[in-house]
Amino acid sequence: QTFFITFLILNFLLILSISAFVSNFSIAQESDKINREDCSFGNFKLYGKIQFVTSDADIKVQIVESFPDLEVKIVESFPDDCGEWQIVDSFPDLKIQIVESFPDLKVKFVESFPGIP
Repeated sequence: QTFFITFLILNFLLILSISAFVSNFSIAQESDKINREDCSFGNFKLYGKIQFVTSDADIKVQIVESFPDLEVKIVESFPDDCGEWQIVDSFPDLKIQIVESFPDLKVKFVESFPGIP
C-alpha cells in the first residue's frame, strides 16, 4: 500500500511539472509581440509612413539600445520593408508615441539592416 501511495504521488508530481513546462512554453510563445510573417503588431504594419504624436497613438514605443523588439531605419522614401519608417506630418500609416515606460514595443534605430532582430 505504501508503494501505491508513493507511485500516485510521483505521478502527480510528474503531471504537475509537465503542466508547468507546457504553460511556460505557451507564455514564451505569447510574448512574441511582432508577427514575423507580415511584420505587424496587432493590426498595424511596422513599416511605412510614421507620424510621431503625443497622444492618441496607435502604438507606444520605447527607444532602447539593447534587446529591441524591432530595429528601425529612417528612410526618405519607399518605406516598403519591415522596420523602414518614413517620417511624415500628415496622412500616416501609423501613429507612434515615444514613452519612457510601459511601451507596446521597444525600438532601436539603426543605419542598416532594419527589421525584427
